[in-house]
Amino acid sequence: MAGGSEPSAYLRMTYDRFASFLPKENILVVTLEKYAGTARILLPELPEENLLREPHPRKTAPCMAYAVYTLLARDPEALIVATPCDLVIRDENLFAKTVGEMFGFVERHDVLMTLGIVPKNADVNFGYIQVKEGKNAWELGRPLQVKTFTEKPPLELAEVFVRTGEFFWNSGIFLWKASVIREEMERYLPDVTEQFKGWETGLGDPAFIERAYGECPKISLDYGVMERTDRAWLYPARFGWADVERL
Repeated sequence: MAGGSEPSAYLRMTYDRFASFLPKENILVVTLEKYAGTARILLPELPEENLLREPHPRKTAPCMAYAVYTLLARDPEALIVATPCDLVIRDENLFAKTVGEMFGFVERHDVLMTLGIVPKNADVNFGYIQVKEGKNAWELGRPLQVKTFTEKPPLELAEVFVRTGEFFWNSGIFLWKASVIREEMERYLPDVTEQFKGWETGLGDPAFIERAYGECPKISLDYGVMERTDRAWLYPARFGWADVERL
């Protein structure tokens, strides 16, 4: 997902990170039409059909709908790992191992998986995810059931979250079956998914995408789906992670 701002060298880094362990032809980049030229310069080898151009900024839920329907048209059994392009990962071998293991988990279970980061401090710039397993659940070393999502809490609340040991930072990295995230988006975000009705034949038509985005609300995937679904799970990631904006 590379539509939040003009793509930078971090897009190249993110692409290379995934291309090191996934087939390159399976990597999609979703960005705004006005940034497509920059994306092409950064990723000249990216197939044109794998560069999804958003005509208008609509946050992450419409972005995910566009990508999910595109992948379903290619492979109804597709598995997805979704990530922003502006993250720094400091142990890429462990990252690849973690993604591989969680692909196995979501292939066997119809869940929406997010990778959680054990918080180092009470940072108000991140979303927080509480798990049902309680204090220091990260020590269990296995997927955990999500209890609550909280987006960027005030400092006093963030401090409480960190003290409880039940909360993780939201890394923004998700894994799921394309079919499962489709079900949950169609359940909780019909205002978005209805705009893509006819996607089976319409996705290749720029006019179809323009119409779909013209009617889509601006809404994040976290707020629209992850905070509402009962299928949310979290895996405590152990690789180094940072948001570029917080470096």
